[in-house]
Amino acid sequence: MELFDTHTHLTDEAFGADRCEIINTLNENGVRYVTDVGCDLRDAYKSVELAEKYPFIYAAVGMHPHYASEMTDEMLFSLEKLLAHEKVVALGEIGLDYHYDLSKRDVQRHCFVQQLELAQQLNMPVVLHIREAFGDCMDILRAHKNGLKGVMHCYSGSLETARECVDMGLYIAFGGALTFKNAQKQLENICALPLDRIVLETDCPYLTPVPLRGKRNEPKFIAYTARKAAELLNMDVEDIAAVTTANAIKLFELDGVLS
Repeated sequence: MELFDTHTHLTDEAFGADRCEIINTLNENGVRYVTDVGCDLRDAYKSVELAEKYPFIYAAVGMHPHYASEMTDEMLFSLEKLLAHEKVVALGEIGLDYHYDLSKRDVQRHCFVQQLELAQQLNMPVVLHIREAFGDCMDILRAHKNGLKGVMHCYSGSLETARECVDMGLYIAFGGALTFKNAQKQLENICALPLDRIVLETDCPYLTPVPLRGKRNEPKFIAYTARKAAELLNMDVEDIAAVTTANAIKLFELDGVLS
């Protein structure tokens, strides 16, 4: 299999002791490409540094809704400069998180809109983090649908909303949660959505798939999600890997860049 893990946090301190070892064995474990995602400006620089070091790693940079209250005009300008880097393929992860409310909701919305508009200005995909905020999220996306492109990371919404997202030009990402016992929404969504709009992710070190719950998640564990997807869609796992990798290459506009 040749899989594309579309969402990792390899710069996280959870990988402090063995980051290089994990990265150097990705290809032999079936992971061909990775997009590492920064959640604030400090993480963004680390993700870009990682992408510069490894040819098969790409970066996404943005301000997560948890850190929306920290956003300044200077930070937005710094993100804009990072987005010009040849290894940066998306702006994210950005969005709304009403579960933790670590930033005030009006501040989250303002920061979300600022970054969406920057992505549209630069014609870049976005990586969207939306938790318990789909009403406000969809209102904002509808108002910015012209030229919208990107991916719903760790999608937990309804099938109806997923279909609207696809109609607006977004991909839907499935990760370890697809293997969970209570993953009814994820199961319904992956079985009903167009195959050419599905990508896979780990969100490592978080959301470790069954049967490895309790362990730190790693990019190579994306194979468990791929096998579950293949089972649900009655496909060979190699075919799921090929299709979702091709989708990820289109999502991040790497056609002609990757061999």
